[in-house]
Amino acid sequence: MRADRLVATLLLMQTRGRVTAAELASELEVSVATARRDLEALSAAGVPVYSQPGRGGGWMLLGGARTDLTGLTSAEVRALFLSAGPGSSVAPPVRSALRKLMQALPETFRADAQAAADAVVVDAAGWGERSREPAAHVGVLEDALVRRRKVALDYVGRDRRRRRRLVDPWGLVSKDDVWYLVAGTESGRRTFRADRIVAATVIDEPADQPADLDLASEWERVVESVEQRRSAVTATALAAAGVLPVLQSQFGRHCEVLDTLEDGRVRVRLRAHMARSIAEHTAGLGAAVEVLEPEEVRAELACLGRELVGQYGSD
Repeated sequence: MRADRLVATLLLMQTRGRVTAAELASELEVSVATARRDLEALSAAGVPVYSQPGRGGGWMLLGGARTDLTGLTSAEVRALFLSAGPGSSVAPPVRSALRKLMQALPETFRADAQAAADAVVVDAAGWGERSREPAAHVGVLEDALVRRRKVALDYVGRDRRRRRRLVDPWGLVSKDDVWYLVAGTESGRRTFRADRIVAATVIDEPADQPADLDLASEWERVVESVEQRRSAVTATALAAAGVLPVLQSQFGRHCEVLDTLEDGRVRVRLRAHMARSIAEHTAGLGAAVEVLEPEEVRAELACLGRELVGQYGSD
């Protein structure tokens, strides 16, 4: 990550005019010796960096020289902060460099950069599902978020009906590679799966956002609400160790490992919105999974078994 530190160093010197090795070390969370080596490396590479010894001294850019790191277009700034802003999972040194870049950006770009950085949250915890197809309209939604404009959506719900919605975009969330749009509507906050958006058009009308909007906190409330609905039924099961990854993929965070038996099987706790759902996910694994309780899930498994025997069994 040394390149990130050198970029951050240049930008810090550009904005402050003069820095000491100790100040630089504190800002970049490295040792004073490392900060001094970085400054010397910049000078050796031909960057007009020089040191002024004595009281009140430090390191400066010769003649007020400025780097060309801010020769970015508005679109490039947005893309950079959308993909690696504070809401993402990039490494801390990169985030630190971006903070310095934010300070050095022209004033006309800074608002867009901050909006882009605040527009995306990354949630790595899965819900045991994957996107059916790439979310084609994420770029349009990002543009609307940065420009703070309303969006007209054509959206296909769970009932497979297509509806037109006019929304105020609040932010985008990437949850285990599935994109969601958090938005305000006439009915309050709503969450839309991006891969169910079949058309998105930015409307030249300012979007309304809560004055104190915190996208990360808003998403936590969405997750809490969804989790309550998805965990209405709990089952305990024994699973062969080899199929545990399959269960974890199917149930996501709703597959909890309790303990391991002497025969190598794993006791797990599974949760879903209804007993039938647990039965459908475990039936395909056959005898590799034995549901111990509750009886309603076992009854659903028996029902599925009878249906399969009736359709595929022979005399």
